[in-house]
Amino acid sequence: MATLILSIVGSDRPGLTQALAAAVLSAGGNWLESHLSRLGGLYVGSVLIELDSDSVDALRAAIREVDSQGLEVRISPAIDETQAAGATVQFSLVGQDRSGIVHQVTAVLSRLDANIEDFDTRISVEPHSGAPLFHMDARLRLPPTLAAETVQAALEEISAEIMVDISLTPTKPG
Repeated sequence: MATLILSIVGSDRPGLTQALAAAVLSAGGNWLESHLSRLGGLYVGSVLIELDSDSVDALRAAIREVDSQGLEVRISPAIDETQAAGATVQFSLVGQDRSGIVHQVTAVLSRLDANIEDFDTRISVEPHSGAPLFHMDARLRLPPTLAAETVQAALEEISAEIMVDISLTPTKPG
């Protein structure tokens, strides 16, 4: 079996997810996971699929048909994952939007050697003032020697500077 990642970008319009699903199915593939969204007016995302190794060429042919419809799809082999060591924590942040929030937070996480396994950001409108609010949600994998409390303290050190509220909660194993 081959496990592949499809990376997708193209002009958003109805039917794109169905076109991808049809291409995967026509090659005998199984759609395992995906993250697809409209971002900056484009349809972007990634799909993890599994199919027989001898069907990869059939998938490439089916994807060429999708590409001809204006959707760029890149096929990459997935890497065999070994269970990562260390705890996972859910991190959330909200504050008035300003440049540099992502840079400052990720600099702290990088310095601590925390791995970002899932990362989502969005802008909403503050109900009373109409000011833009920045939201960040991430799942972090901590090195075995790093305690969640250490991450919390490091992030709290910058929270006043970038004027955000943060929360860090351990995730349940499994």
